[in-house]
Order: sequence, then C-alpha cells, then structure tokens
Amino acid sequence: MRYVIELIARRVAGDITLSNDPGAALRKWREIFGVSQSEVAKAMGIAPSVLSDYEKGKRSPGVKFVKRFVEALIKIDEGRGHPVIKKLAGGILSFSQAIIDMREFTKPLSIDELVYLVNGVVLNSVVMERPIYGYTIVDSLAAITTMSGYDFWYLMGLTSERAIVFTNVERGRSPMIAIRVAPIKPAVVILHGPKRSVDPLAIVLADREHIPLVLSLASYVDEIVEKLRRHSIE
Repeated sequence: MRYVIELIARRVAGDITLSNDPGAALRKWREIFGVSQSEVAKAMGIAPSVLSDYEKGKRSPGVKFVKRFVEALIKIDEGRGHPVIKKLAGGILSFSQAIIDMREFTKPLSIDELVYLVNGVVLNSVVMERPIYGYTIVDSLAAITTMSGYDFWYLMGLTSERAIVFTNVERGRSPMIAIRVAPIKPAVVILHGPKRSVDPLAIVLADREHIPLVLSLASYVDEIVEKLRRHSIE
C-alpha cells in the first residue's frame, strides 16, 4: 500500500506542478479528496485564507508548498481509511505487488557507482555519463504479467533518470522487450537472477534503446535493496 500511496502522491503533485493553472489544480484535487480548505489548511499548519489565495491564483505554489499540500490530503484521507486513495489506485493496485522498492537518491550516482553498489557487470557498450537520480526494484515476472506499457510511467517515480532493477530474471529477454515497448525509458536496466547467460536479444535491445544493461552478481535481492536504500538516505 505504501508504494501505491507514493505513486498517487507523485501523480497528484505532478498534475499540480505542470498545470497551466496550478490554483485550479489545487482546488480540483482538494475537492476530489472531499476536504474543505479549513481541513487542508489545518493539516498544513497555515491559515485557510492563505490556501484560498493559492487556489485563486493570487499566489504561485512552489515545490515545497505542493509537497505539503499533497501530504495533507493523504494524511486526511488516511484518517478516513484511505477511501479516495483506494478509488484512485484502480489499476495501480494490480501491479503494486511487483514493486520491491522505489526511492530517490539524495545525491545522484554515476553509472560506475551504481554498478559497484549492485555488484554488477556491464553487458553492452553503451556509454552513459548522465547522473542517476533514483531507482525502482521490481519482480520481473509480476511486472510483466500485471503491467501495461503505460504503467511504466509509475515506475519512473520523480524522474526517468533512474535505474530499474529487474529481479527474478531467467535470461533477460522479457524485461528488455517490456522496456522496448514502454513509452518512457529508464536510464539504466539492471538484471538480477539469470541462472544461465543473459539472452543475446536482451543485449541487442538495450543497444538499440541506448540503455546500459547491467547484470548484478549479488547473491540476494536484499543485498541490492540494502545498498541502494542506504545511499538514498545518506
């Protein structure tokens, strides 16, 4: 449930931030969650008149304000038993079981640092110098059987400049086919679990998408989670 809430929070925050009328978007989401200005303002620790000014467009919300606003909506909904979250989740709930961990890095990683943390080996020749700002670890079988191509938007978290770690992988073909047809691509793909060699087609697809493909030699998924999570909070 925690991942579902995080995904919905990002969706709401993104909708407000990217809206041509942020004030109207704030009001829309407040009404969707069925809460008054007074309730949200109290949860945010501000005066109702301040929130009113934002909704009327008299003030422009920054990232921190939007974050507090969304957190307030979710906190109020949580106190009511998550009725709106459950309604908004819809198809997200069907694949949330595939997500093992998903976080943003406090400090971005280089590809070399990431490979070191996952005890990995780069399988193709794609050179990537841009920083990696987060990661998502998914169970490949659960992801492939429950997710559509557009569901990958949710796996991207706050940015597509992230690594997606596919665990429970047999040879790597299916994860790379899924990446191939997805409308948004990760910066790096990491495979964990092949009992035999990685399928050559997976490497070919990674090359065509210009995505570094890494094979993690970590003994257990928990090792990857622990090391990446540790870096995300440093």
